[in-house]
Amino acid sequence: MKKNILEIFSKTFNYEEGVRTFFSPGRVNLIGEHTDYNGGNVFPCAISFGTYGAISLRDDKVVRMYSGNFVDKGVISFNIDNLRNEKEHDWANYPKGVIEILRQNGYNVQQGFDMVVFGNIPNGAGLSSSASLELLMAVMINEIFKFNIDRVELVKFCQMSENDFIGVNCGIMDQFSIGMGQKNRAILLDCNTLIYKYSTVDLKDEVIVIANTNKRRGLADSKYNERRRECEKALRELQGELKINSLGELTEEEFEKNKHLIKDEIRIKRAKHAVYENQRTLKAVNALEENDIVTFGKLMNESHSSLRDDYEVTGKELDTLVELALNHEGTIGSRMTGAGFGGCTVSIIKKDKVEDFINVVGQKYKEIIGYDADFYVANIGEGTREI
Repeated sequence: MKKNILEIFSKTFNYEEGVRTFFSPGRVNLIGEHTDYNGGNVFPCAISFGTYGAISLRDDKVVRMYSGNFVDKGVISFNIDNLRNEKEHDWANYPKGVIEILRQNGYNVQQGFDMVVFGNIPNGAGLSSSASLELLMAVMINEIFKFNIDRVELVKFCQMSENDFIGVNCGIMDQFSIGMGQKNRAILLDCNTLIYKYSTVDLKDEVIVIANTNKRRGLADSKYNERRRECEKALRELQGELKINSLGELTEEEFEKNKHLIKDEIRIKRAKHAVYENQRTLKAVNALEENDIVTFGKLMNESHSSLRDDYEVTGKELDTLVELALNHEGTIGSRMTGAGFGGCTVSIIKKDKVEDFINVVGQKYKEIIGYDADFYVANIGEGTREI
């Protein structure tokens, strides 16, 4: 891919000298869904496919950007002193936002550059192509201008860019896992405190398979906000008698003992998912550390059931993929990953059964849903870096 990205750069800008190349991964969350804004933990990892970039400094203030994924947009040009979110600049607003946030925080980006990007993260799959692009830009700028910004600070700047420049109220999990990823390790992360630890994912006889439903996720944003409000109200009701700051502070036993304080059955279900999913995540990490992949898989299955029944964010396509996966002999565990209502599932599959898994599950999914799912075998890789 390094050769490919250099060829795209040379073809686009007609020069090759002084060009540096970078890679920024996508991410998948192994377990811990809709826990981040409820004061719980997530367990994501960087994956082996992502966004490649090539960059070279200019001697003026012009920035020229080109994406091999959006060739119809052509080369997008702007002045480094005029960084605004412009609809016609489409994908380029993500890197523009990162530059603007860095400048607002005292980093003197005063020189233009030429840049090309090309990604192999499927669009709309919920594997964080936007965060991958943001970290790519941040690390590129940090390296070519020699700012020496701490990596966690870069991660925060990228989240800030998506919140303030793009206008999407995302949490920090995507940027953190992409910026901080390590090969064959997932990250147990408390999204509120940013306390984190790495856990080795030692898959000798298994692989991670990501399956994309290819369903457009039209409901995800509105339902996300609705679920968030429901959990916030449930928390306020519990705080009438409990001294807690988040649902993530409760054990399952504490929740069951006090759930009567929540005055609505729906809100009880939402809060139950937040509490139980957080505890599942902690148990899953312990299982991994004891090389107990079978227990990890069972906890993934329980996670999906909770997201389907208590949090109600799955939908026919995701449920079908998970059900078909669990009926296959090669599956250790399977669940939806991401916001829900479309996007992807993540499964742990026995290595010698992967080809059959993809063929059988893919064929049955098409028979039931009417169109294809896409499958990707993903390795756990390093975070954003120069290549």
